[in-house]
Amino acid sequence: NQNRRVFVGVDVAPGVARGTVLNAINALPIMTNLPTGVSNEPVGADEWQANLIDNFVTAVITGLLLVFSVLVLLYRRVVSPLVNMSSLALAPLGGFLALYITGVVVTGQPYPLSLPVFIGMLMLLGIVAKNSILLIDFAIEEMEAGANKLAAIMEAGHKRAQPIVMTTVAMTAGMVPTALSLSGDGAWRQPMGIVVIGGLVLSTFLTLLIVPAGFSLADGLEKKLGPWLRDRLL
Repeated sequence: NQNRRVFVGVDVAPGVARGTVLNAINALPIMTNLPTGVSNEPVGADEWQANLIDNFVTAVITGLLLVFSVLVLLYRRVVSPLVNMSSLALAPLGGFLALYITGVVVTGQPYPLSLPVFIGMLMLLGIVAKNSILLIDFAIEEMEAGANKLAAIMEAGHKRAQPIVMTTVAMTAGMVPTALSLSGDGAWRQPMGIVVIGGLVLSTFLTLLIVPAGFSLADGLEKKLGPWLRDRLL
């Protein structure tokens, strides 16, 4: 940008995250009171990482809106797809817990948020959404075939539990080598494997419990609000 630049490079100590070092540097008195005409604008890798985080947020929001739109068109409902979308909150929960526990056990401090963590979160969102869609779609088909709500939900859990668990086991097994990469170049991708494994295990158990219960409540709410909205709006 036609400005003079001065670069200062340092080697980060083993086990210390780059973000932690940057936060400590930015907290120095001189950095909080820079002289006139001097700035600390991000350049190079710092600028690229800032843009990456912004683009990641945009990608997640766009993906959620697209999934919700497709589900509304397929189900011809509005409330039931909201249950699918709420189940996506289960994915980061297990991932962050696994990242925290594993980091404390291995290095003595939680693993920092990095690019592999964000990639793992994107993978988790797709798999968790698929699991909840399997359950709700089967329950809706059973209800349209004449089964009552409770029987349809029980049958969905019985018939769809096996493919959901199989997907979790296969994906977890595939991520074990990545999660065990403790040294070398593979260590950079280790947090991605940990996030995916932790998120898959916890979200699978919670999906089989929370999603059917949420669908039962959503279906009852939809049947009560549907006629009212039809009379008022349509």
